[in-house]
Amino acid sequence: MTTETVRLSEVTKSYGKQNAVKDVSCALREGETVALVGHNGAGKTTLIKLMLGLVRPSAGKVSVLGEDPAAGEFAARRRLGFLPENVSFNMALTGRETLRFYARLKRVPLAAVSLLLDRVGLTEAADRRVGTYSKGMRQRLGLSQALLGEPRVLLFDEPTTGLDPALRSSFYRIVRELRDKGATVLLSSHALNELEGKADRVIIVDRGIRIADGSIDELRNIARLPTRIRVRLADGAADWPEGWVNAHPWRRINGQTLEIDARPEDKVMLLRSAADAGTVADMDVLPPTLDELYAHFLAQKEAAR
Repeated sequence: MTTETVRLSEVTKSYGKQNAVKDVSCALREGETVALVGHNGAGKTTLIKLMLGLVRPSAGKVSVLGEDPAAGEFAARRRLGFLPENVSFNMALTGRETLRFYARLKRVPLAAVSLLLDRVGLTEAADRRVGTYSKGMRQRLGLSQALLGEPRVLLFDEPTTGLDPALRSSFYRIVRELRDKGATVLLSSHALNELEGKADRVIIVDRGIRIADGSIDELRNIARLPTRIRVRLADGAADWPEGWVNAHPWRRINGQTLEIDARPEDKVMLLRSAADAGTVADMDVLPPTLDELYAHFLAQKEAAR
C-alpha cells in the first residue's frame, strides 16, 4: 500500500467568524501528483500554509511525514519543498549566493547548488544579481530552492506564473521526475488546462470546503458529462446518409464534418455507427475537460445550497 505523506483530518481554519477552510479531510501519498484547484479565496493557499505549519488549524489535525507541522520542533521541514506564487529574494545577492544561503539553512551540501541552477536553466545567470532577473528567472530560482535536499513533499502555489511555454514544459518534466522517484507533489493552480495529463488526482475546493476528489477519469464518471464526438467524411466520398444523421442529434459543422455530445452510455454505439455510416477520414473523441468538470462541481454545490 502506498505510504501517506500528508493527512488532514476534519481540518478547519477560521479567522474571526470567517472560515478559510472548513472540515477538510484528505490524504496525499508518495509517488503522487495532486492538483489543488479552486477560485481565488477558495482556501487553497490556507491549506498549503497548514501543511507547512505556517498557521495552526482552529480544529482538526494536520500530519506531514508523521509530524505536526505547527509544532515547535518540526524536523520534517527539511524534507519539504515550497514554491510560493510570488517569490521574493534579496535583489542585491546573485542567484548562486541566494541558493547557497538556502542550502545552508536546510543543511544541504553546497555542491548541490550548481547542479540545481543548471537543472532550472540558470547556469549562465548564476553570478548575476537577482535584481537583474526577469520574473520568469526569479520563478526558476524559486523552483531551485524548493528542490534543495530532494524533498519528499513539494508544495507548489501557482508554480508556472511568469514562465514561458518552453519553461512550463521543463517544469512539468521535473515534476514527473520527482513523482517517479517517490515524492509527493501538490500543484495549486488556476491554469486548469495545463494540469490535464499532469496530475494523478484532482482536489476541488470552494469556499474552504472540499467538493470533489479523484482522478480525472473518476471525476468524469461521477459528473457524467457528455463526450464530444466529431467525425469527418473523406474528401470526395458520398454525403452522410440522411437517415443516420437524423437518427441522432448530430450538428453539421460543415459539409464534411458532424459533431455530437454523447452520453457516456451512448459513446461506443455512436462511434461504431459513425464508422459504419460512410468513408470516415478522421474521428475525434473529446472527453470533458478539467475546466468543464470544475464548473460542473461548482454548479452542483451551488444548486445544493
